[in-house]
Amino acid sequence: MTMTFMSSPSLLMTSESVTEGHPDKVCDQIADAILDDIIAHDPEAHVACEVTATTGLVLVLGEISTHHYVDCAGIARQVIRDIGYTRPEYAFDSESCGVLVSIKEQSPEINAAVGEDEGAGDQGIMLGFACNETEELMPLPINLAHHLCMRLTRMRKDGTLAYLRPDGKSQVTIEYSYGVPKRAKAVVIAAQHDPEIDAKQLREDVIREVIRPVMGTWMDDETEVHVNRSGSFVLGGPAAESGLSGRKNIVDTYGAVGRHGGGSYSGKDPSKVDRSASYAARWVAKNIVAAGLADRVEVELSYAIGHPQPIGVSVETFGTHKFDHGGLTDLVREVFDLSPHAIVRDLRLRRPIYRATSAYGHFGRHDIDAPWEETDRVDDLRKASEKLGAASTA
Repeated sequence: MTMTFMSSPSLLMTSESVTEGHPDKVCDQIADAILDDIIAHDPEAHVACEVTATTGLVLVLGEISTHHYVDCAGIARQVIRDIGYTRPEYAFDSESCGVLVSIKEQSPEINAAVGEDEGAGDQGIMLGFACNETEELMPLPINLAHHLCMRLTRMRKDGTLAYLRPDGKSQVTIEYSYGVPKRAKAVVIAAQHDPEIDAKQLREDVIREVIRPVMGTWMDDETEVHVNRSGSFVLGGPAAESGLSGRKNIVDTYGAVGRHGGGSYSGKDPSKVDRSASYAARWVAKNIVAAGLADRVEVELSYAIGHPQPIGVSVETFGTHKFDHGGLTDLVREVFDLSPHAIVRDLRLRRPIYRATSAYGHFGRHDIDAPWEETDRVDDLRKASEKLGAASTA
């Protein structure tokens, strides 16, 4: 699989994104808004909040240990209002939906494992990825897919396309040659809309105001463009299909270009390595690429509950390394402390920064407070590589 991507003269890779009004993303945003409210008042709180939504109903559930009172129902309604579900004709809106809350404290056994030696909150595998395809050091397909959804939402909220409703999706297929992106083969948009809008006008508007500004020169005369191929898309959001937090893992990460360990992020405090170690793995991978030690990097971390250090650390460069591949893991261990405690400390994770991550991806973001996107260890990596005495193979 590794060699197929780098050695293939023509290969298609596809990623999708969804808008903040997608039912799963509604749930992620509520979960992270609750987390932010708690951690702003009680930074040491333990939070594992899940949310599900359907027509007229939001259910907040999970395990939370904190001394701060949190108005889960009020926060949920405010998030739904901010997203834009404010009209009864949407069949799901912030004022009329019911909000049920079922919260209990974190298991004392898990709490003891985290507290003792500040160990990991669970076992698991976390992966981070970076490549030099974009300025953000993200894969191009997911980068473009996120920006399409961001612009779709912006055009709705600023009134440019006022007939749009909150739900929507994007999908981008990029043609690669020998590992290098060449062109967009296809762009797909699904945009929820008011019933009176003409399908032809919607297509023309979305191509003009959303697709072309984002895709730019990646599009050519042969690029396929699909807008609302299913026809009418009036009913959307939780009224059309149930939503669940933690269900858009691939959208949240690298768009299926990098592997995923299986753990979701939203609603989890940073003692949960599903979230914090995934952020750390991205931080490590991005710094390796930014340091020029490889063009394409996947970092894998594994943990055991209660253990203060990672069980395993590995680095895959897909044959793009400029530094001894076997020595990269030694570099990582020398430059980064990947214990759960150090990750939380170094990435400043006990702050209310999470709701902003819950739509349009957790990685490759310069528009939000995301310390794992900083390239602050580049000089350390370069110095460590020189110290280890490995000559460049570039």
